[in-house]
Amino acid sequence: MRQIHYQEIVDRVKELCQEANYDLGQDVIQAFEQAVQTESSDIGKGVLTQLIENANIASENRVPMCQDTGVSVFIVKLGQDCHIAGGSLYQAINEGVKQGYEEGYLRYSIVDDPLSRKNTGDNTPAVIHIELTEGDKLEIQMTAKGGGAENMSTLKMLTPSDGLEGVKNFILDTVKHAGPNACPPLVVGIGIGGNFESCAYLAKKSLFKPVGERHREREIAQLEEELIQSINALGIGPQGLGGNTTTLDVKIETAPCHIAALPVAVNLNCHASRHKHLVI
Repeated sequence: MRQIHYQEIVDRVKELCQEANYDLGQDVIQAFEQAVQTESSDIGKGVLTQLIENANIASENRVPMCQDTGVSVFIVKLGQDCHIAGGSLYQAINEGVKQGYEEGYLRYSIVDDPLSRKNTGDNTPAVIHIELTEGDKLEIQMTAKGGGAENMSTLKMLTPSDGLEGVKNFILDTVKHAGPNACPPLVVGIGIGGNFESCAYLAKKSLFKPVGERHREREIAQLEEELIQSINALGIGPQGLGGNTTTLDVKIETAPCHIAALPVAVNLNCHASRHKHLVI
């Protein structure tokens, strides 16, 4: 049984939170650069160029790329032969978030109750999903998920008779309704299948994959590419100012579901597609 100490997790998560908010991934920056070459709108080109400049300034000056530094969302793969010593995994992650946001001068975006709405003052609690896996490694994926795009995300319990066309229409309607409010160009995460709660998790989980990476199954990969074209044909464009770059990528995850169900979740991510990854 391999032991990983509580404090090591705290320290690594603290760094992860700051890196996510300061350093936009090269996958996203490269997608911006490619979009500048293909964007039909001069205004859209200008917006994309500014997004690249903004990412560079944030990284060089160690400041957040967006004032909304998001909900800290973690997908953790915990090896069954790994033991956390000195405290619980949940406590370690939340302490790392607390220290990362305090020391990194990142905005606190969490309220302790959805109705009374008192800020917790340290951006905790984080949203933590833990998956038990083989081996003795601890793998942590983190995203700082902004509120604007999250607010425009949707889930619908379709029926099997709606079929693939119903799925595609629902996804396109979600992006149309979001318009500029989700701060495009977007990364569109989609979950198809599972049940009510697992479908939403599939959509969220899909957003952790690098921009430009296609699904492992050919038919799903083709659907991703089709949806990219359809969404970009909507004309919403960068920051909703028009153009053919409404989405940088579409990600789909699927799961088995009930014979009477066809759940679909669409989790939108803004242009600040912040995802970081580490293995201990």
